[in-house]
Amino acid sequence: MNNTQLKLPEVTFNKNGYEIRTEILKLAADTVTTEWNSKFQAWEISQRTDKDGTLVTKITAPEFPGLQQIMETAEKMYAFVNFGNKPNTPKSK
Repeated sequence: MNNTQLKLPEVTFNKNGYEIRTEILKLAADTVTTEWNSKFQAWEISQRTDKDGTLVTKITAPEFPGLQQIMETAEKMYAFVNFGNKPNTPKSK
């Protein structure tokens, strides 16, 4: 006997502007945070200590992204959604 069941098609509704912008903002935050995590892990691996255990490094730790960097990334993503990959797209007010 087969235990598989037929699945109904998943119904999706169109999203309004607020939902789209919220998703883009979440995606931007995830993107920026993931980039920071990668940089931080690379920085962590590059750390060296001298003979007495003192941390010796010439590379500074990456700064955690703030709201400004997240918003800039979100604006770039939103512009891509609205205008595609066109150069010199108008800036939103």
